[in-house]
Amino acid sequence: MFTLAIVGRPNVGKSTLFNRLVGRRLALVDDQPGVTRDLREGQAKLGDLNFTVIDTAGLEDATDDSLQGRMRRLTERAVDMADVCLFMIDARAGVTANDEMFADILRKRSNHVILAANKAEGSAADAGMLEAYGLGLGEPLRLSAEHGEGMSDLYSVLLPISEELVKTKEDETAVTDIELDEDGNPVADDMPSESKPLQIAVVGRPNAGKSTLINRILGEDRLLTGPEAGITRDSIAVPVDWAGTPMRIFDTAGMRKRAKVQDKVEKLSVADGLRAIRFAEVVVVLLDADIPFEQQDLRIADLAEREGRAVVVAVNKWDLEDDKQGKLAALKEAFERLLPQLKGAPLVTVSAKTGRGLDRLHTAILKAQDVWNRRVTTAQLNRWLTGMVEAHPPPAPGGRRIKLRYATQVKTRPPAFVVMCSHPDKLPEAYRRYLINGLRADFDMPGTPIRLTMRSQADKNPYKDRKKSTPSRLRKHLGKPSPKA
Repeated sequence: MFTLAIVGRPNVGKSTLFNRLVGRRLALVDDQPGVTRDLREGQAKLGDLNFTVIDTAGLEDATDDSLQGRMRRLTERAVDMADVCLFMIDARAGVTANDEMFADILRKRSNHVILAANKAEGSAADAGMLEAYGLGLGEPLRLSAEHGEGMSDLYSVLLPISEELVKTKEDETAVTDIELDEDGNPVADDMPSESKPLQIAVVGRPNAGKSTLINRILGEDRLLTGPEAGITRDSIAVPVDWAGTPMRIFDTAGMRKRAKVQDKVEKLSVADGLRAIRFAEVVVVLLDADIPFEQQDLRIADLAEREGRAVVVAVNKWDLEDDKQGKLAALKEAFERLLPQLKGAPLVTVSAKTGRGLDRLHTAILKAQDVWNRRVTTAQLNRWLTGMVEAHPPPAPGGRRIKLRYATQVKTRPPAFVVMCSHPDKLPEAYRRYLINGLRADFDMPGTPIRLTMRSQADKNPYKDRKKSTPSRLRKHLGKPSPKA
């Protein structure tokens, strides 16, 4: 399988083509230029070709440390790591000076460059198609990523390149990847198959350091970072083997208060981040040590809990804190007071800049995921329920005490329990919280969301609602007519 990087100026349709190739709307798309900033990878399918496609930020004429300069360096890195580069231009706008400059760069840095003129539907694109020949990258493909035109031509160009790349990689593998023993015989590969990666979403307010933290975990500058707030727009998933644990970490856009989110692209970014939370198993809520537990932080943590995700609270920029012991005690007190629904959830301090505390964060994530998957047997639950009822009997509305008959766990991820009882609608919320807190304490389930449903035991008597009928012999004796008459 080969890798295809889609590159070009801003707003030429790279993300639209990316979404078409992967078959889903993964990348954010909007009419305004510069929406994409990070590298987004996806598994593409075109006919019988399966390959990895990379959506890149728009190439701009900037080489300094500005945001545009950092975006360009990230795109150039994608060019270096890809097997094939698809260079897109806007057929309606024609060839620009930046297109010519980037064509020269690609000619030097990539062995396989495909020139594609997008937005080429209709006669308005004919002039741009003719200008594209002057870039010296061969015959341009006439594409319309929005309408799916030209996909067969793209397949025809990619097929021979993919066959060449596959043959080259097979030859390299045959020479370099076969391990031999002392006698020169091949050694059998007994490596276990890779387990399903753990899904992690890192969320928080803008400029909390989410992308910097993930880069530190990866050990490379994979995600775009900088002093500007709100750099990340797409929810980018990056695979990583972190301390022997295969993970898939989602970097999400910073979430501001809803009233402050006016820009359309920011609304799309926040919606993308919420979708990442729903797909995650563990959500790391990243706080800024200078301003922790602001109202928006509490909303984000509460959202993760309501979605039923395992939650880990991480406080970033800990290297800048002077009174660490005093600040940590204040953080724990505020956590218990402001987020009682996450009582017992891990609270760890980290520094994305220096890497301090990442081992504690790794341990906390694995523990939260283990608790999130915990299952309790029905026998244990019913012994526990008997003890809870004896310690604090349920109330007796109207003089008739509510009976809790038995309990069972119906699912995990998060743990969900059902208690069969009489009059569940009359059981107060305070008693339900009493049972949930008991489950947390007695079965070691701190921090994880617990779903507890009170249900009335169905009466299985099939004659309960039927009217009593008089036997036939008694009807004759009383002189009553038959029901069939």
